[in-house]
Amino acid sequence: MPQLAEPHNMPPPPFTEHDRVLADSTLRQTIRVSAAGSRIRLRLSNAFGGAPLPITAATVALPAGGRAGVSAIRPGSARPVTFSGRASVTVPVGAQLVSDPVDLAVPARANLTVTLYLAEGQASERVTSHPGSRTTSYLLRGNHVAESTLPGATPVEHWYLLSGLEVPAGSGTRVAVLLGDSLTDGRGSTTNGNDRWPDQLVDRLHGYHPTGEVAVVNQAAGGNRVLDDGLGPNALARLDRDVLAQSGVAWLVVFEGVNDIGTAEATEYAQRAVGDDLVTAYDQIVTRAHAQGIRVYGATLTPFGGNPDYDDPTGLREATRQAVNEWIRTSGRFDSVMDFDRAVRDPVHPRRLLPTADTGDHLHLNPVGYRMLADAVPAHLFEC
Repeated sequence: MPQLAEPHNMPPPPFTEHDRVLADSTLRQTIRVSAAGSRIRLRLSNAFGGAPLPITAATVALPAGGRAGVSAIRPGSARPVTFSGRASVTVPVGAQLVSDPVDLAVPARANLTVTLYLAEGQASERVTSHPGSRTTSYLLRGNHVAESTLPGATPVEHWYLLSGLEVPAGSGTRVAVLLGDSLTDGRGSTTNGNDRWPDQLVDRLHGYHPTGEVAVVNQAAGGNRVLDDGLGPNALARLDRDVLAQSGVAWLVVFEGVNDIGTAEATEYAQRAVGDDLVTAYDQIVTRAHAQGIRVYGATLTPFGGNPDYDDPTGLREATRQAVNEWIRTSGRFDSVMDFDRAVRDPVHPRRLLPTADTGDHLHLNPVGYRMLADAVPAHLFEC
């Protein structure tokens, strides 16, 4: 399920006009469902839009071949989506709307297609989106929400306007929310391959009977930081919307902080400050989640040695990473710890990622590395 990032520009004309986007446009995108169910509902968001968001029509369907990132849907599978009984609805600035339940049987870990049509478009150049979708979406002029194919559609690797999908599940189903940055968002994963570490985690959990009904919600944004706004609001600012307001949350995994360390100046003062502030922020996240009855698991920060932007010759940022990881491991504030650092670091050069896990930028992981993270998660932590 996608998580909102900050506003992002739309593709060029005809989908972008002066002070207006998506006029007379169909937007089709696929997302992955973690839990099975016979009904679904959508969350549409205008959190970052600069004007009201008028949705003319919407459908949900099963994608052709069950695949992610395809423009075609299975013929006959499209279902109309309504909002409080209305086919057309306007989402106010800063708000989100939840659809009525739609009868559509969706298997666990299946892909689902959501198609929206905006007749008027949105009267702003600011549009709510998730730039790091790792999944292809499609844009086409005209109303094609119920059509099986979209010949001539423009592909774009972003999600727009869709903040979530909910599946009313059985009483034994519980939700794990993953709060993170590009390493959880899946930079370095396969486009349309669903091999981010959250995807691989849910595959693994569903292969283990005691965790077979766990739903995993990926609330990550590339470039995100815990303390300061970056690509999207900081983690502390988005905690209420992206974690505490979600339905059925039993567990929260916090895997974020590398961007805070890497963007802080490589001076003793700045690094001491960012390390201390991260510890305080983690403590705040735990306190607020515990107040809602949510167990919180901390993940250690993975290496960035050799990255030209984050690795400094004096090793000050590495020292901060080590200090923060030591606090995560030993403070006792988290209900449990996932040692991602140990899972993917090179034992010969522990400041660096394992070469087999590294995309080559010495910061982000490839699908093999993401498998290592998923395998490093103790499955028993998510037993219902």
